[in-house]
Amino acid sequence: MEQPSDFRSDTVTKPTPRMRQAMAEAEVGDDVIGFDPTVRKLEALAAQTMGKEAGLFCPSGTMANSIAVKAWTHELQEVIVEARSHIYNLESTHMTFISRVTPRPVPSVRGAMDPAEVERAVRKPNVHTPETSLICVENTHNNWGGAVLPLENLKGLRAVADRHGLRLHIDGARIYNASTASGVPVIDYARQADSVMFCLSKGLSAPIGSMLVGPKDFIDYGRRIRKALGGGMRQVGVIAAAGLIALTEMTGRLGDDHRRAKTLARGIAAFPGVKIDPVPVETNIIIFGFEHPKFSVPAFLGELQKRGILALPAPGGIGIRMVTHKDVDDGDVDRAIAAFKTILS
Repeated sequence: MEQPSDFRSDTVTKPTPRMRQAMAEAEVGDDVIGFDPTVRKLEALAAQTMGKEAGLFCPSGTMANSIAVKAWTHELQEVIVEARSHIYNLESTHMTFISRVTPRPVPSVRGAMDPAEVERAVRKPNVHTPETSLICVENTHNNWGGAVLPLENLKGLRAVADRHGLRLHIDGARIYNASTASGVPVIDYARQADSVMFCLSKGLSAPIGSMLVGPKDFIDYGRRIRKALGGGMRQVGVIAAAGLIALTEMTGRLGDDHRRAKTLARGIAAFPGVKIDPVPVETNIIIFGFEHPKFSVPAFLGELQKRGILALPAPGGIGIRMVTHKDVDDGDVDRAIAAFKTILS
């Protein structure tokens, strides 16, 4: 049976043969006690890559973001977030559930919040209002179709944070996609932030794991929070070994994913019901509106699945999201375009 062309997410990637070999041969210890050598190697490399003092290997990006917010804030405080951000909309309310802080959403243009508007949103504490303590940004921005946050915008937000004594955290789940598309080294993005989270298990194709990097005392405290959240793992070097391959061997191929996403966007743009402008597609995510007299979004996704194409509804249910990654090639993109044509023409 032919394998489906899976455009649901870049989280569906399978480990590479080199990853599987590294996992089988990994030197391991007990990471909770603190001596898994492969984990330590990965954490040191991640910190060095981002120009930070220390790193922490986490089971997921959501946990890493949760740790960052908890470490940078206290109860009765407030966190400025972009209104469509993943950390605000798609991470099970950990800001209020775990950190007991209030998210304050600010609108944006493709994920880039206006620094002046962010500055107006900063609040000092009084008996009625919380104190702003943290700004969170996302790069690339998932719900804005993989949009890249411009470095100059990030610098503007850093300046706001400095003027008001705030911390700045980057949800950089796909920061290597941002770097590939913009030509800005990841370390230049990271210099503008107090802490950065980035995923190994999305476009970089590791089976599990995300990294949190920042100052040593922040990471030391974060390690305690990770334990409290149930994220302390034992011989986790077996997984960290794949993360090392992800970080050293998989970042250079992301341009292929971006090219294929652009090709897919161009290929489907003219079909009835599809509402997408291919020009803004920068990285590996395309999100498009879908309104057709014959098909609802679920019905159309069902028709695609019958033809071996897997995709997901976009947030809000009125559109569709498709993501390119190492396990879809040019043939899969052609197959998807052909399926759209068959169904809609």
